[in-house]
Amino acid sequence: MTAPESNWDREVDFLVVGSGAGGLTGALAARAEGLDTLIIEKAAVFGGSTALSGGGIWIPNNPTLKRAGIVDARERVRAYLDAVVGERVPTANIDTFIDEGPRMVEFLETTSAHLRFQWCPGYSDYHPERPGGRPEGRSIEPLPVDLRKLGDDENQLRPAALATPPGLFITSKDFVALNMVMRTWKGRRTALLTGLRAIKAVLLRRHMDTLGRALIARLRLALSDAGVPLLLETPMQSLVTDQSGAVLGVIAEHHGRQLRIRARAGVLLATGGFEHNHEMRKRHLPRGGQDDYSAASVDNTGDGITAGVDVGAAVDLMDDAWWMPSFQRPDGINQVLVSERSIPRSIIVDQHGQRFTNEAAPYVTFVHAQLAGGHEPAWFIFDRTAKNRYPIGGIMPGQSFPDEWSHSGLLHTADTMAELADQIGVDAAALTATLQRFNGFARAGADLDHGRGDSAYDNYYGDPSLPHPTLDVLDRAPFYALRMRAGDLGTKGGLVYDADARVLRDDGSVIDGLFATGNTSAAVMGNDYAGAGATIGPAMVFGYVAARKAAAGRSGT
Repeated sequence: MTAPESNWDREVDFLVVGSGAGGLTGALAARAEGLDTLIIEKAAVFGGSTALSGGGIWIPNNPTLKRAGIVDARERVRAYLDAVVGERVPTANIDTFIDEGPRMVEFLETTSAHLRFQWCPGYSDYHPERPGGRPEGRSIEPLPVDLRKLGDDENQLRPAALATPPGLFITSKDFVALNMVMRTWKGRRTALLTGLRAIKAVLLRRHMDTLGRALIARLRLALSDAGVPLLLETPMQSLVTDQSGAVLGVIAEHHGRQLRIRARAGVLLATGGFEHNHEMRKRHLPRGGQDDYSAASVDNTGDGITAGVDVGAAVDLMDDAWWMPSFQRPDGINQVLVSERSIPRSIIVDQHGQRFTNEAAPYVTFVHAQLAGGHEPAWFIFDRTAKNRYPIGGIMPGQSFPDEWSHSGLLHTADTMAELADQIGVDAAALTATLQRFNGFARAGADLDHGRGDSAYDNYYGDPSLPHPTLDVLDRAPFYALRMRAGDLGTKGGLVYDADARVLRDDGSVIDGLFATGNTSAAVMGNDYAGAGATIGPAMVFGYVAARKAAAGRSGT
């Protein structure tokens, strides 16, 4: 919408639309640069999809990694990203991510005592075998935090998708060990320590949290200290431009009335992707991935992307997503399958009863193979020993699967593979042959079809007590089949931007006053995924970069 520079309800220097990690980091950086900053959020809670995530941050050479002794030559990082991202992403954007990422983390640590992180040791890069990859990983996560520090804001933090028992808090670092609670002494020790921590938290009346909610809480605490306001239930309706096409501000809605907000130094769009916009999914995403099984925030409907396009912005990567193998529970919750795909005594088959890729591959890689080959439906098949040894779909060893899983057709159980094949509608002979072939590979210790277990990433969630952490025979009835879906953590496509996070038109010209980050923008990771936190890390980096560019423009430097 084009409008004169008058009749504003509110004026600020820098306006952030969206309250995920990218938006909050941008707001904190803008305030540190002296800009009068405001955050508006569509939902009644803050945190976006970040609050629902694992909270991992993938940024090579950041201070947390350096303190742990994980230091890379820049050339090594560049070689890895070149190998993973390819030529789909502008070179300058990759350079900015490499160079500004460590500065962003340093900025957070020096700006606020609330912002503290730890390395996730052994959480391998997603493609460690490629040039520059690190089997020991480069991912960091926020330290646990007591949400009571948020005061009234605690009740406005986006709830986790699944409730946890009082006092219980688990980091990514803990999670991989806890998965092996029935298999290793480390798993049992971690379970004991986790239980003792929970008791202590309850006794001290602490509201401890981890993962994505901890990251958002820590950023919100820093922003509160900096005096940056956050308006909830304030959806953006449109961007406001002048006659030249420069963005002046936004029109939003707040408590039922229109709110016109002037942003003198710029607007940062950090509203997430279009994962819950049915029409956009059908128009842009490939067949097999158009149905909505997304684990992202339900409020992400492509608002920022649409607003940017309406003022002339270019888009890219709209046909891709941060795919995630998932299943939809009878209560409608989309549950992701990350660690489960690496556990021994399991395989994944398609409608023909055949394996089609490495089950333990990184989740985006797995679903890309699933979509490319039209492998739908897909079934996660495992035996009783796997059920008794490993957590599956949030169900712990020794805990029964909910009856409604079977009643709804989500889960099937049978005493023979032929019976199971009949239940799920695949050819019994084909499924039996697939099982026999896989069991042969498991006995030999090498998956000659798909290379499962060849990568350090495959084995991260595997069973270290076995000779081959991801390979073991399926031979103990009953056998189970869980219906899988091509889910996602959010869409990858969005507004095209330059190395300063400024939004661009199709001809490459800059839309003055408009910035984008996170899933509102075309992913700097291109069609791939470098490691755990390679969504959140870049979102934070380009939020930081956008704020600094806006401040430089405001000061005339």
